[in-house]
Amino acid sequence: MKNSSIKNEYLKKIKLLHKYNKAYFDKSRPLITDQEFDRLKKQVFELEKKYKFLDHKKSPSRTIGFSPSKNFKKVKHSVPMLSLSNAFNEKDLLNFEKKIINFLSLSKLEEIEYSAEPKIDGISTSLIYKNGFFVQGLSRGDGKEGEDITENLKTIKDIPKVIKAKNFPSEIDIRGEVFIQNDDFKNISEKFANPRNAASGSLRQKDSKVSSKIPLKFIAYNYGYVKNMKINSQSAFLKHLESWGFKVNKFNAVIKGVNNLILNHKILEKKRKEIEFDIDGIVYKVNNFDLQKRLGFVANAPRWAIAHKFSANNSVSTILNIEIQIGRTGALTPVAKIKPVNIGGVLVSNATLHNEDEILRKDIRIGDTVTVERAGDVIPHVISVDIKKRKKDSKKFIFPKNCPSCGSLTVKDFNEITKKLDAVRRCTSEGFECEKIAIEKIKHFVSKEAFNIDGFGKKIVENFWKTKLIKLPYDIFKLDYEKIKKLEGWGKLSVSNLKYSIDSKRSISLDKFIYSLGIRHIGLENAKLLAKHLKSSDNFFKLSKDKNMMELSNIDGIGETQIKSIKNFFSNKANLEVLLELKKTLKINNVVSINQTGVLKNKTFMLTGKLQGMSRAEAKSIIEQNSGKIISNVNKKLDYLIIGEKPTMRKVNNAKELNIKLITQEEWAKMLDMTS
Repeated sequence: MKNSSIKNEYLKKIKLLHKYNKAYFDKSRPLITDQEFDRLKKQVFELEKKYKFLDHKKSPSRTIGFSPSKNFKKVKHSVPMLSLSNAFNEKDLLNFEKKIINFLSLSKLEEIEYSAEPKIDGISTSLIYKNGFFVQGLSRGDGKEGEDITENLKTIKDIPKVIKAKNFPSEIDIRGEVFIQNDDFKNISEKFANPRNAASGSLRQKDSKVSSKIPLKFIAYNYGYVKNMKINSQSAFLKHLESWGFKVNKFNAVIKGVNNLILNHKILEKKRKEIEFDIDGIVYKVNNFDLQKRLGFVANAPRWAIAHKFSANNSVSTILNIEIQIGRTGALTPVAKIKPVNIGGVLVSNATLHNEDEILRKDIRIGDTVTVERAGDVIPHVISVDIKKRKKDSKKFIFPKNCPSCGSLTVKDFNEITKKLDAVRRCTSEGFECEKIAIEKIKHFVSKEAFNIDGFGKKIVENFWKTKLIKLPYDIFKLDYEKIKKLEGWGKLSVSNLKYSIDSKRSISLDKFIYSLGIRHIGLENAKLLAKHLKSSDNFFKLSKDKNMMELSNIDGIGETQIKSIKNFFSNKANLEVLLELKKTLKINNVVSINQTGVLKNKTFMLTGKLQGMSRAEAKSIIEQNSGKIISNVNKKLDYLIIGEKPTMRKVNNAKELNIKLITQEEWAKMLDMTS
């Protein structure tokens, strides 16, 4: 699969993930099962791991869950409640272990010990204890802050209210899952679609008396913040949980080797129907806590844990039509409209066809009988075509060479890395000239991770576009509210609320502003890197001059692909017009330097060669944790070049010419006082 088609598929998956997140976390009306949701999330993670150019605001690697409900008080988690990467097969597990071994610089023959814990299909919760007393309970929320659902959690008998054990930490957040057993669910099945939905709805009742009537259970499996705890492994922690009065999963196990993990997975998958509660996979955690600390995290997921999902569901249907959707970056995505079919309890009527190459490879045609799989996709995908059932007058599907929206030529970009054309075909219209692209850009502009304008959803964007209220992003800040009052479904109060929401967003951070522009290949993390480097909006606007673009090559994490996209953005007149108007309208806040206290403060580093006992990724992480900065090129801004085994001599020689200090790994360790 080529880069363009991958990007298009990736963006669609994320948009759909966001839709389901909102339905489940904010509306308490889940549209898909936990298994399906996690599978979709897994596919996004897989794409991001395989293709480094992928990045998006709503990616599950950047976000967790959904914003806490307005019905409950919001409380910040002392330690974020992170999501997990997913594995579906042996290859995924081997890659997971390989990355652990590489990061820790271990021998390939060394076996990692894992705590294997069945993944309960329930609701993640954090229980806060102080001096043995249960004082507060939070939902996951968006991972950073959750809902205060303490009173509802107090109704659950499995949750100890007071713990008198002498070895219980003075402060701790116990993490676990709230769920409903299958037998108990039978008595309330008329009110809910499945046990998970029932648990979610019950926990989010305003009246705890209503929650108390639902037979909720709780199983503990982890901790967030902790004070005064001396335990060195996950398996030991689970034993302590049980001794403290918490229920733990009886199928927990300590396992070495990927082959044994797979064997355990097969056994549990066969047993899952016999288990009294729903499980949708097994979570593997590196058992040793010291190794966990070394491994750390990537964005919103730990390097030391992964969820091995159970098999997906599929069914057979007929393709009624193939439609072309156009994304924010101009990518054309084919979607099959299929005869509605029930897959895993969900009625499916759409299936993604990914890209033009995929249609050609599988020879997918309108009228075909196909097998559709729901492996986590909100819009599932077509696995295969039953050629034997194809009609004789069937015709090949011809992918449009011109954009269905604006008529511009569609092209496949040439990938300089693979030296091949991308799989995704894109509209060549730049800026806001293409209607469909413009609409998607505005949706992106107002979205949660960008301007986050409350009450300005996708449907409102489309409606305002049709009524010619908006055509460009800055039109949002110049809306005719009197005209809006006359539109169907709008009144004085709703218009007033919308105006308040928009006016409150006239001030924005530089990183979110950059991200909101929807520049191709510039996701939230890249926007943060750019903002951190540029410091001010004035410096960002100056990038319209080519000479200022070159400095971006010094940013670690920003490559040629991103720089090319930024150049293309600034070369378009419509984009420059949008920037000029937004600059007049908004207050774009400069980046404020964080008060750093690490021993490497104000020092810049670059690595070359292999390090002993740790990977480059771990070394970079240590430098950043100690307030140091990593740069990607040898230049006058570089303070230290750390030299490992078999260094790149070009870098070494360049550093010598610039009088940059060359240091060994041991000398760097002394700077950190790591050898003491």
